[in-house]
Amino acid sequence: MNSAKVKHNSEWFIKPKNEVQAAKKPYYLAPMDLAMLSVHYIQKGLLFKKPTNLDDQPFSIHKLIATLRDSLSLTLVHFYPLAGRLATQVDEDQQRCLVFVDCAKGPGARFTYATLDMSISDILSPTDVPVVVQSFFDHDRAVNHDGHDMSLLTIQVTELVDGIFIGCSMNHSLGDGTSYWHFWNMWSEIHMAKHPDSASLSRMPILTRWFPDGYNPPIFLPYTRPDQFITRFEASPLRERIFHFSSESIARLKSKANKQNNDNKTNKISSFQALSALCWRSIVRANRLPLNQITNCRLAINNRHRLNPPLPQDYFGNCINAMKSSSTVRQLLDHNLGWAADLLHQSVANQSNEVVREFVSGWMQNPCVYQLEKLFDSNSVMMGSSPRFDMYGNEFGFGKAVALHSGYANKFVGKVTAYPGYEGGSSVDLEICLPPDSMNALETDQEFMDAVVL
Repeated sequence: MNSAKVKHNSEWFIKPKNEVQAAKKPYYLAPMDLAMLSVHYIQKGLLFKKPTNLDDQPFSIHKLIATLRDSLSLTLVHFYPLAGRLATQVDEDQQRCLVFVDCAKGPGARFTYATLDMSISDILSPTDVPVVVQSFFDHDRAVNHDGHDMSLLTIQVTELVDGIFIGCSMNHSLGDGTSYWHFWNMWSEIHMAKHPDSASLSRMPILTRWFPDGYNPPIFLPYTRPDQFITRFEASPLRERIFHFSSESIARLKSKANKQNNDNKTNKISSFQALSALCWRSIVRANRLPLNQITNCRLAINNRHRLNPPLPQDYFGNCINAMKSSSTVRQLLDHNLGWAADLLHQSVANQSNEVVREFVSGWMQNPCVYQLEKLFDSNSVMMGSSPRFDMYGNEFGFGKAVALHSGYANKFVGKVTAYPGYEGGSSVDLEICLPPDSMNALETDQEFMDAVVL
């Protein structure tokens, strides 16, 4: 069974169901969108039990595919840039280029149907995430700039013996995790509506891009060729394992971190800051780094509500940055969990409107495109995604998913991806990527494993 491979059977390209007038105009990207051109697509997906009945009729994969395609077409009316392609205009005289979305370019979003002769148990039973899961997603190893020729959005439905996996690959230059799950939520909502064609969205996306004061689109990049700013990152061999933390375990971690932080503010450290501090300390130990080595813990932080005036949470685009806290390995490990959590807390508290605007204005003065190999390093930890995203709420009419998984994209040594725990509440699942020797050490780390629920 371990040698089974995903078989691709059919593909379609999906356009918005109705004509969108705005799609006829260039869709200009904002600074934090353009900075993402050299990183991978976002790849996340949901694993469902295959139902015996759907809509009071015997389950048919072909009917499911048809309804998913139809609801996707309706959803794209509201998220129409995802049906286009990237385009570039080069200004040789000024030594610059303009990258934007041509919403009318290309055949639309891609939708594929695949099969795999494996069961849900084959996917969930192994200690590590099986490598075959990477095949549940389109655009493997593609970077966002590839959206000139590849779809900006692909849905892949993979039928297992007893399950259905819906995987979504979305160009990261179009949106961050908040935007990504907003799209999922609205697609599921339309799919489950009794009358999808006339369904109104509970949360309309705000497609108008945000630009800092004094700047207007279009924004140019100081390049004339892709090889000046596009690189292809390949991760070293990694083990990927998902660790579960119950609501009770998370509460204990938060209480411990706050008690160890002796400034009489007994509840200032959040649950996620305490959990991130635990990961930072434990992964640094597992990597056996030199004591004088500088190590960082980065949190993917949503800046929408930090701006003044704030951006709506339904703003569709990138409004994040990887906020960094730093320490030497000796300091991090000589101090306790509360000390590390307080470092993270202070960094979050300092992420003000002024700091965000200064960061974006600085980028405008010296535009650049992020490179994964330079942005992150193997001595550090990167906490991505968020357990606050409504992932399990996407049921598509056949019940709650049994698991969440991600593809190859944006993984490297020390990458931690946070999901809400299956049972809800404050529970969290963390997908951690480490070299085999480091993962072995993490699995025997007492502080870490004391918090994990097996």
